[in-house]
Parts: sequence; C-alpha cells; structure tokens
Amino acid sequence: MVPNKKLITIDDNKNKILKLLQDLVLQPRLKALEWSKVTKQTPNMKIGYPGQHLASLITGVEGARTGARGDDLRDGTEVKSCSRVDQLDTCKYCGAKVLRIETNCPQCDSTNIKRMDDSKWLFGIRSETELSLLTETIDRVFLTLADYPNFRSNDFDKVRFQAFEIWNNNDRHKHFKTLMTNYYNKIFLEHIKRNPNKTPAPKNFWPYSYQFYLCNPVKVFNCVVTNANSNPEIVIDHYIEPATDRATIQAESMPSSLLLPTELTKLIEEAPKEIIEPQITNGYTYNDVQNIIRQLRLDKERLLQSIPFINEETRNYLKLRDTDIVAEANAIYSRRRETL
Repeated sequence: MVPNKKLITIDDNKNKILKLLQDLVLQPRLKALEWSKVTKQTPNMKIGYPGQHLASLITGVEGARTGARGDDLRDGTEVKSCSRVDQLDTCKYCGAKVLRIETNCPQCDSTNIKRMDDSKWLFGIRSETELSLLTETIDRVFLTLADYPNFRSNDFDKVRFQAFEIWNNNDRHKHFKTLMTNYYNKIFLEHIKRNPNKTPAPKNFWPYSYQFYLCNPVKVFNCVVTNANSNPEIVIDHYIEPATDRATIQAESMPSSLLLPTELTKLIEEAPKEIIEPQITNGYTYNDVQNIIRQLRLDKERLLQSIPFINEETRNYLKLRDTDIVAEANAIYSRRRETL
C-alpha cells in the first residue's frame, strides 16, 4: 500500500487543491446556480473530470493522457467520482420535480420535499478482461465524493469533498474484489443470459453502505466548503501526503447502525473482549453491553448508544453480504457525528 514515489511529481498539493476546487468546481457552480433561477434547470455539479484532476493533486500523480479510455493516473490508479450535491428532488405531495435551491414545490407549493441523497460510484464490468483489469491489474481504486455533511438538517450551504482509497490487491481490501467478482458472475452474466440484447446496469457502489465500510476504505482527503452558495470558503482538515504508506492509516469506522441486530449481537459474542471494549462509549461498560444482548427482547437503541462505531479490526469478524440478496441502497444511516 505504498504509492510509487517515482511517479509522484506534483508538489505544493494543498494550495493547488484549493485553487482547483475554486476554479473548476465552486465558481462554475455559482454561475450555474444563478442561471438555474432563470432556466429552472439543475445546476448539478458534474464531478467526473474535475474528480480526476482532484485525484492527481491529492495523490501527486499525473494523469495518463488517456481521456475516458485507459489509465486514469500514470501509476494505473482507477478514479471514480460521485456527487450528491444539487441532486434533483421530488415533492412528496404531488410528485413533481423540485430543484435543490427551491424550498417549495413549483407545482403545488408544498414544502414537503423529498431531498435526494442517493448518488453512487458506478463500476462497469462487461468482460472477463475488464474484471481482471479492475481486480488484478489495478492496485489502487481512488474514490472522490462530494456531498453535504449536514444533509439531514437541510443545510445545503455547506459542501464537503472527500477522497478514499481501496488497494484491491491487498488482503485488507479483499471484499472489494469479491463484490466486483460477484457482480460480474451473479448479476452481469445472468442478466446477459436472460436478456442477450440488453446491457445490464453497472455495479453500484454506495457511499456509507455496509459494503463500502467492509471494503475498509482509507480516507486520504477531506475538506469542507462553507457559504458554498454565495462566497465559498474552503478548509482542508484532513490530507494524507502522497508518499505515505496507506497501511499505517486506519480505515473509516463503520456506524454500527448499519448492522442487522443479529449481526451486531453475533459480532459482540464472537469478537474478543479486548477488541470490543475500547469501542464502548457513553458511560456503558462491557458488562452492560453483554447484559443488553442477553435480554429476551433486544434493546437495539441502547446497544447502538453503547457501541456507535465499529473499527477496522472488529470488522474482520463480519461477513460480506451477498449482493444478490441485500439492497445496499436501503442502507442509509443518520450521520450522528457529521456536524461540521
């Protein structure tokens, strides 16, 4: 999990990142927001190519000059981008589409709006060659994500940019390889057998899902933009230097609320006390947790209060759910600690 230092050629990374986000993302978005009020078209921030620029600055590795084909970065890194900013919303009353900048439905004037937060990373795997390329040839998958840290509070004036890495040839991230292989064999090929003339949808990889955390993503970048809709100000609060060994960085902690009650109780029963105990918070003790899971009727709320997050070491005791059975799109949790 050590980046190729010979290919790290971009310096002064943080300053360049700040300028890039202003020039390619935030300022163009402000113009789009202005015109959106006139045209009623979505100002949705398409982050595909800006995401590749951002990946180069965060990793220090230049692009491979291939456009949409070939390697995204010179070291072979695959870059995927996802933006949950300015998604198109829906009126719960009449079903009309509502822009993110609108507070009332344009059709019925209702304020009962379903705000959408479901964009995801897409992996298209259409052959054994493409599967092998993604799971064997490529060493690093780089994921960029733009979203709202305070989405549940309807705060759309604060935007966050994050970047995660998955080193799919390292055993630490083995579940990513399994997910992609399962998709190709169980979904893509089965679909082709039934519908040979129709190409299946790509593999959906959902941010903040059970599967996402089980792949042990390593966060290498985080910045928060305040006043994003008027006068953007950026603060980078997490940045891993390009040459740093990623094996030394802990993966993101998983919210325990993503686990099924049976998974959580089994995890506590099977994992050693010395692994579970350091994660117990809010005044609870290990004995308290044991007593909660021994109750005839599980008090899941208290259990989640006692162990709100699960670290990477503990996740070794969890199993990857079958992608044919579990719909990760429904695995949405309340981001308790994300009140930046």
